[in-house]
This record gives sequence, C-alpha cells and structure tokens, in this order.
Amino acid sequence: MPELPEVETTVRGLARFLDGARIERVALHREGLRRPFPPALVQALTGARIAGLSRRAKYGLIHTDRAQTMVFHLGMSGRWRIDPGDIEKHDHLVLETADHRFALNDPRRFGSVDLVNSENLAEWPQFVALGPEPLGAALTAEWLRHATAGRKQAIKLLLLDQRVVAGLGNIYVCEALWRARIDPRKPGGRVTRPQLARLVPAIRGVLEQSIEAGGSSLRDFVHPDGQLGYFAHSFDVYGREGQACRREDGGTIRRVVQGGRSSWWCPRCQR
Repeated sequence: MPELPEVETTVRGLARFLDGARIERVALHREGLRRPFPPALVQALTGARIAGLSRRAKYGLIHTDRAQTMVFHLGMSGRWRIDPGDIEKHDHLVLETADHRFALNDPRRFGSVDLVNSENLAEWPQFVALGPEPLGAALTAEWLRHATAGRKQAIKLLLLDQRVVAGLGNIYVCEALWRARIDPRKPGGRVTRPQLARLVPAIRGVLEQSIEAGGSSLRDFVHPDGQLGYFAHSFDVYGREGQACRREDGGTIRRVVQGGRSSWWCPRCQR
C-alpha cells in the first residue's frame, strides 16, 4: 500500500508536468473506484488550469483555478502513469493536457477520487479528524504526550491512528520506533517524555529519508512504461524477522501481530 513518502513522491512527480497546465480532456473508463467518481468531475476539470498540487496525510490534492480541488487516494494498488503508450484496462481516470497524458491506474480499485471546494478543504469530513502532519511543526513531543496520556493501547497502534498523527503507515511506524528505541508493544501512556522527544525526530527522519530516496529519481522520474518511480529502501527492522539488529547489540529482530498488522522490533534495544 502506498504510504506517505510514496504519495509525496507521486505528488512531486505529477507537479513537474501538471502544475500550471490546462486540462483539455477528461475520460472516465468506469463508474468509480472504492466509490463512484463525482458526477461533476469531468465538467469541473475540463478546461481548468492546475493551480498547484499538495498532499494531506495519504491524500494527493490537485488544485484548480476554479476553486475546486480533486483529491485522490491511491488505496492499495493505485499509481499514476505519465504518458502511457496505451491505455490499460485498469487506467480508470485519464487526464490530458496539450503535452501529456496522466492515467490513474488502480487494479484493486481501493483508491478514491473526490471533488471538494478548495475553501472548504479543512472541513472536508475525511480531513476534519486528522491529526497533525508528521512533517509539520504541529507534531511535537508535547502533542504526542497529550494524545497518548493514560492510553493502554500499544504505542504502535496509537501512531497508526490517523487522529494521533496523519499519514503514518505500518512501515514507517516500525522504522521510527526502532530509531527512537521504543518497544512497539509498550502502552502509549507509559512511553516516557525522553522517548517521545526521540520519537518526533525519528518519525520525521525516516519519512524525509524515504522521500529523498524517492526524490532522487525525480530527475528521471518517468520510466519507459510511464510509471512513476517509487523509491527503494533498505529497512532497519521492517520485514527482517530473525536477522541481526543493525545496532550490533546482539539483538535479533522479532515479529508480532498487532491490530492485524505485523510489527518488527529488536527486544534488546527497544524498551
């Protein structure tokens, strides 16, 4: 599933070609994805000029000069293809400018596309309850202390709660907790102030590193098949069950299932 760095990388890649361009044609090749496409989508986008692109949590935002924003979520398998040679069966939404074609491809159709008045984005139901952006100034150790105070739920699961931090997914929570030396099973209310102080830069660091790794392909972002180039990452704990901890402390990475998802951690250095 595309996580925050993949969405950020996608938005940056699209912006290279879409920002400032006018949409000349919009084609829908099915009725929708996880839910139907907005009825006014084609009319709203055709002829509109793109005023900018941004991201909120795991949502990509394409702003237009008509005071409307197309909000997309990539779901489990979604991706944008730039200038594909042929339109495939899973290219469900296609945007065309004078110079480029953009196809939203989603084989499993767990993604979504919405149309929101730009001035009302903050009040859009999917955004109202979201916590602070992990790369923004609002995410602080004090905020995490407030959000986790007295909570018995494991810190790993609390960090996956979009009301606590917006946009964090399983991979990067595991990685950040390792960097901060926090046991993912530890009740949120028992995570100490020093640990929370380490956790905030750990979250930012792993996300920024992953975005930078993806961003390194921005110079040659469009592959021959038109697919946006997601980054590759060498993880410290994710998917490394049974392997030695990279801290060389003699620990061995273990795996446990929490809330239906796997967590990887080092019992020796994460407390």
